[in-house]
Amino acid sequence: MRRWGWILAIVFAALAGTANAQWEMESSGTTADLRGIDNVGGGVAWASGTNGTVLRTEDGGYLWQACAVPPGAEHLDFRGVQAFDANTAIVMSSGKGDLSRLYKTTDGCQTWRLVFTNPDADGFWDAIVFKNPNANTEELAQDAGELVGDPVKGRFVVYDHMGPDWPTNWTRECACHPQTPKAREGETAFAASNSSVLSFGRADFMLGSGGVHGSRVFFFHEQLAKGSRDEVYFVQDTSDVPIATGKESRGIFSLGMRDRQNIVAVGGDYLEPDDSAETAAWTDDGGKTWAAAETPPHGYRSAVAYDAASKTWITVGPNGTDISTDDGKNWRAVRPDPALHEAADADRDWNALSLPFVVGPHGRIGKLNAKALTMKEGK
Repeated sequence: MRRWGWILAIVFAALAGTANAQWEMESSGTTADLRGIDNVGGGVAWASGTNGTVLRTEDGGYLWQACAVPPGAEHLDFRGVQAFDANTAIVMSSGKGDLSRLYKTTDGCQTWRLVFTNPDADGFWDAIVFKNPNANTEELAQDAGELVGDPVKGRFVVYDHMGPDWPTNWTRECACHPQTPKAREGETAFAASNSSVLSFGRADFMLGSGGVHGSRVFFFHEQLAKGSRDEVYFVQDTSDVPIATGKESRGIFSLGMRDRQNIVAVGGDYLEPDDSAETAAWTDDGGKTWAAAETPPHGYRSAVAYDAASKTWITVGPNGTDISTDDGKNWRAVRPDPALHEAADADRDWNALSLPFVVGPHGRIGKLNAKALTMKEGK
């Protein structure tokens, strides 16, 4: 009994202090850097990345299918993907000027159609989000999508999708609405994980920014124009967020929410990934006021998401994964356990989240190991 007690003590001591490895590695069949991931549900998910790469799974990640490369996209960087079912998806490339594009497929990625190209020579697209991505095509024609880009001529670029010609009918809001956000000098959004924009439903969304003069969030509220039944415009407010500042490489890289009131922002400095100062902030009043995490993640983080089943926040970046069980106030690292034969890099080198999936450079795809989230620190 003494011998077994001694062995168990060693095991429990090894488990204390960190959570177990969180991601089960999957085979993607590609070496492209992956930045976009969208889990539709029912085993269907889409991923996207460099060199025009798009992947799809219909069996929960057991097999990832390589999609046809969209025409003319061999050198494009697809940093965002919005999927609607096993057959229909939009991918967004990010790059200066006409290197930012939208392609659409309706036949399970066998063929693609170019539906929109950035008309601004100095523009750069950061994120695309549809407010009702699981609706059918007819409903999507009524529910706006948002496409957000870096400032052009001093204002963030916001395209709003409206009308029946889905998804080709995009209207640039700042062309007719002066309330579209005016940027500070050097202020920008980040195209790290397609999650710098957070949708709250049909009428509202939030944009996170960064740069030399600080990080903040913009609130967009769609309202009918006075005296009109159908003209929609944006009313925009802002709030400062205590995320790393002082350089153009610092700011908010991702926004996630548990509910409309409890929201988490993560980021930092992507050029200094091991710097943990001011890498996360939280709000419990819908974003009106923000507080810095008391114990921040262990470095720059590019994506954050909430796992409702385990009531756990998850954030990822180049140097690791962190989790929080108190709505972003305190974070702790997740590290692999060599005793359980887990890969040394199982919880690092990640770019984007759409639970239960995570993607990263060199074709890395992981799937959430839910059991790891139940292993709490010190227990």
